[in-house]
Amino acid sequence: QVQLVETGGGLVQAGGSLRLSCEASGRTLSRYAVGWFRQAPGKERERVGAISRTGGSTWYAESVKDRFTISRDNAKNTVYLQMNSLKPEDTAVYYCAASILPRATVKEEYDYWGQGTQVTVSS
Repeated sequence: QVQLVETGGGLVQAGGSLRLSCEASGRTLSRYAVGWFRQAPGKERERVGAISRTGGSTWYAESVKDRFTISRDNAKNTVYLQMNSLKPEDTAVYYCAASILPRATVKEEYDYWGQGTQVTVSS
């Protein structure tokens, strides 16, 4: 079992930045690929980024490419989501999730989820 806890959400003005953290306990996070998802009210949960087990490979949704950066520190069992140039449409609950599948893409392929952290971007 892996327990994931996201922190770092909050209220920020458009154009600002936030860094989310996803800390794991239980099994070592280095065994898992990690994805960041978000869900806005009334919308489907969407994946915004992902990082491989070693951190050597990342993927981003077009909507966040060049603004968001995922990184990981396996020694700290933590994955980060640096969000820059935030827009009001980035407002959502952000979740991290871990998958034993190295190339997990859809949310059904992720085994463990955090409880989410709210990000609100004001215009």
